[in-house]
Amino acid sequence: MKTAVVTGGTRGIGKSISEMLLKNGYRVFAVYCENDACAMEFKNTHNGEMLEIIKCDISDGKNVEDTFKKIGNVDLLVNNAGIADINLLTDLSDERIERIISVNLTGAIFTTKAVLPYMVNQKCGNIINISSMWGEVGASCEAVYSAAKAGLIGFTKAMAKEVGLSGIRVNCITAGVIMTEMNKNLDEETINSLREETPLNKIGTPDDVANAVEYLISEKASFITGEVLKVNGGLVI
Repeated sequence: MKTAVVTGGTRGIGKSISEMLLKNGYRVFAVYCENDACAMEFKNTHNGEMLEIIKCDISDGKNVEDTFKKIGNVDLLVNNAGIADINLLTDLSDERIERIISVNLTGAIFTTKAVLPYMVNQKCGNIINISSMWGEVGASCEAVYSAAKAGLIGFTKAMAKEVGLSGIRVNCITAGVIMTEMNKNLDEETINSLREETPLNKIGTPDDVANAVEYLISEKASFITGEVLKVNGGLVI
């Protein structure tokens, strides 16, 4: 049985990815940081399945190191955890700027570093980073978020070159407008505007991203690494 770790894995996109992996026979470690109630609800929903809920602040390198030592060998890592803050750059505190970067980018670097010794040793592995279309084109009032997600794209490409000879594939998914808790703060007018701007004329769902992950973990994607797969309905082409 293969083992997968999904950061931010108990709600939204991460929850859908975790559920998809369970259906595909993976033992899943769903990592979360803050919402205990949501994590336990997710655990109870899948009672009896090969699901473990792990609390870890991925922005803390020591916390990540200790957590992943307990998990052991990892075949698949999905770096999904992320936070956003829609504000002018001048309105963000230094602490908030650091938090956005540390969760969206540095955390993925820490978790990747933690799983690599196992993957290199077994000469195979799969790492999938969940970025954003704003990492490709930038978003006004989300400058720090855009920068962090752009960094995640660059990190994906660099790591694909670094670990390819060890049989490890590293790919990235750039999500478009997905109806999650992060986007529930958007008003109806904004949502409708984004829908109208999207060529497929609809808003994405967490399952749309999970389906892309399912493809990238399959044998059909065995010759794909260092790629950026857009899941945005054509909003960014």
